[in-house]
Amino acid sequence: MKKTFLTFLAATAVATITLISCEEKKTDTMVTTEESTEMKDTSMMTDPNMNAEAGVMVGGSMMVPSKNIVENAAGSSEHTTLVSAVTAADLGGALSGDGPFTVFAPTNEAFNKVPKATLDALMTPAKKADLTKILTYHVVPGAYRAADLKDGQMLKTLQGKELKVSIKDGKVMINDAMVTTADVISKNGVTHVINAVVMPK
Repeated sequence: MKKTFLTFLAATAVATITLISCEEKKTDTMVTTEESTEMKDTSMMTDPNMNAEAGVMVGGSMMVPSKNIVENAAGSSEHTTLVSAVTAADLGGALSGDGPFTVFAPTNEAFNKVPKATLDALMTPAKKADLTKILTYHVVPGAYRAADLKDGQMLKTLQGKELKVSIKDGKVMINDAMVTTADVISKNGVTHVINAVVMPK
């Protein structure tokens, strides 16, 4: 009887120890799971701008290297007239090509300096050839960043005539137009925003 009682006590002790051990393991597992969840939640709390593509802000829109020149220009509120002119001249397809191109892009304010009657006439089908000449005078084959532009440099345009680069006191001039935003990089070239429309002579 005494032996049976001792055996019972031993078995009870083993069961108790096993139960305590299981509870500790369960608690450890729960802590580990909670810690893992916390770590996972923390890793998901990333800055939403971390994956944003670096670029240049123009006309309230980010100009990014993954888009072509026309796609970037279409997002700028400062270049709606230029985009309309490119569309009227059917140059969108050409400027969306591989390039590379360097585009000197006049703002809406730059186009506002052109007499309204002249600008309205240029947008008509009858003046498409003239509009094309003016727009292609703003486009140079090759990708010229600001660092590539030198004082006195002459740039041959798609229109056929040349643009003159002048640099003084840190200001870059393209003929009589000043570069206000430089090095807007697209996947098929570079755009420099200018404050005037340059006209071929």
